This record gives sequence, C-alpha cells and structure tokens, in this order.
Amino acid sequence: MDSVTLFFTGALLAVGIYWFLCVLGPAERKGKRAIDLSGGSISAEKVQDNYKQYWSFFRRPKEIETADKVPDFVDTFYNLVTDIYEWGWGQSFHFSPHIPGKSHKDATRLHEEMAVDLIQVKPGQKILDVGCGVGGPMRAIASHSRANVVGITINEYQVNRARLHNKKAGLDALCEVVCGNFLQMPFDDNTFDGAYSIEATCHAPKLEEVYAEIYRVLKPGSMYVSYEWVTTEKFKAEDDEHVEVIQGIERGDALPGLRAYVDIAETAKRVGFEIVKEKDLAAPPAHPWWNRLKMGRLAYWRNHVVVQILSAVGVAPKGTVDVHDMLFKTADYLTRGGETGIFSPMHMILCRKPVTSTPKESS
Repeated sequence: MDSVTLFFTGALLAVGIYWFLCVLGPAERKGKRAIDLSGGSISAEKVQDNYKQYWSFFRRPKEIETADKVPDFVDTFYNLVTDIYEWGWGQSFHFSPHIPGKSHKDATRLHEEMAVDLIQVKPGQKILDVGCGVGGPMRAIASHSRANVVGITINEYQVNRARLHNKKAGLDALCEVVCGNFLQMPFDDNTFDGAYSIEATCHAPKLEEVYAEIYRVLKPGSMYVSYEWVTTEKFKAEDDEHVEVIQGIERGDALPGLRAYVDIAETAKRVGFEIVKEKDLAAPPAHPWWNRLKMGRLAYWRNHVVVQILSAVGVAPKGTVDVHDMLFKTADYLTRGGETGIFSPMHMILCRKPVTSTPKESS
C-alpha cells in the first residue's frame, strides 16, 4: 500500500470514527456529545460505586417506603443517567404519543405545549415546572406561552445544564431553575398562577405529599396539570409477566413504586384539588408512544457500542456501560408495558385549587 493510499485510508477511518462517536449518536446537534458523557455531579472514579449503591436500594425494599431515603436515591439516578438521556434522547426526558407525519421532536413539543394550554395561563404570569430536568419542556412552554416558568429539580447537575440550555436558547429571561426537593419546595404559599408536571411526580414516595406542596404554592383559582406514570385497568397483580414488566420499569427509572390509575384523582381530591378533567393520553385512538423505543433499538445498540469504546479507552467513567445497559433493558420493559396496555406514562389529570378553600389534612 503506497503512502497516498495509506493516508486516505487513515483519513477515511478518522472521519468514520468521528461520525460514529460525535455525529451519529447525539439526539440533538447542540446537546450532549458522546465524548462528554459523565456521571453528572458524581466524580468519574465513583460512578461505578454509585451505580452499585443505586441497585442496592432495591434489595432493601423497606427503604423505598421511607421518604427521607428517596430524594438521594433519585438524585443519584439522575446523576448517572442525565448525560446519556440528553445524548441519546434529547432535552425532554419524557414520552409523547406518536403523530403520523411529525418528527419525535415536534410530537414532544406539541405534547408539552398542550400542558400549558390546559392550565390557561397568560403571558407574563408565573408558573411552576415540577421536576424540570434539564428544561426541555420548560423552554418549549415558555416560548409557546410567554409565561415566566420556574422549574425545580433535585439534581444540581440538571440545574446547571438547564441554565446553560436556557441561555443558549435566549430564554433565560423567561426561565428560572431552582435546585430543591419538590416535597419541600422553597416557595411561599400562593405564589404561582399555574403549575404542571410531566412524568416527574412518579419519583415521589407518596403522591399525596407532592400534590399537597403544589396545592400550597398555587394561587387560589389556579390550575395544575400532571402527566402521571400509572398501571392501567389491564394490569393484573396475579400475572407474573405483568409484575415483571412493572418491576423492571420501577428499577430502571428510579421509581419508589408505580401507582394505579384509579388512585390519581382520589389523591388530588384528598389535598383539596377540584378535578377538572382526567384522561389517559396514551389510550386509543392515540398512536403508540412506545414506537420511538422500538424504532430506536438499532440506535440503542449503536450507542451501547460507543459507550463501551469510550469506557474502555477511559473517556467515559467506569460504570457508564452498566448504566446504559440498565437503560437498554428498561426500554424493553417500557415497550412491553405499552404493547400489553398495562402501563401508561401519560395519565393526564387537570386540577384546580378552589378560590376559597383550605387544604385537607394529609393522611
């Protein structure tokens, strides 16, 4: 092989590696790159240990029921997965129904805009994003409604990522991000003109506690909408396969335990909310939300190869392969949950805080 051929072969190989690692993988060109994968706020040398600690939580099921243990558990999870989510999925860490003729990005944006449309806020009003992640929904909602959005997330790394994205998008004047626990929010009573949560309150050990906090910080007459993760009427607790799927979703997504769809409205009523509307947005005639997971299996495999290479050469922290493998398996459980109809990630409930009312006692 002459030098010219060798040069062009090497150049082609270099371009191929660059394309494979840096171009093909990211869900968004301006998002996280594969070579920048990290463990969030966890130092690189402790990622693998924290992954083991995360799994040990499920070997001590009584701790799942202990509220003071769950925040650290959820915080650890999002340190481990945030970069992988953003790299492979995008800046909105949730699902949306498939819309024929629309891209995943457009379907996601429309799903987010629907949330703020439901709570009927006006430009300039102040609304709360409960569990905002890196702020994908926040930016779509602020841009669409021109409301001032305050997001809260327990994960400090996500706060920093959200602020960076807000600034890049030119929306930092409308979007504010606070690091805190949504079970004990650092906001005064009657602060917000509306609130929403998109697939976030599933991380609360007791849904009543987070609903009570949202009720407290809302102004009387304001509305709150939530897209909840639930088991549906098709779930059978005596069916071993059903139980396996639901437990797989819980383990792979840092959930203290999935709720049944019938419990959502009753919980909201107990804290004082009036129920305006309730609907499973995943139910037919909605198109399958899990199609994105099925169509993305090749991408998951490709990304897993990328993660293995980066971990082997020391670019990605040890433990990143384990985390990605966990997410790969969880995607299968989520798909099975969707196909069997026993699980929905978008059971929508729209509530109003009465104009004159006092919150009911939490049980």
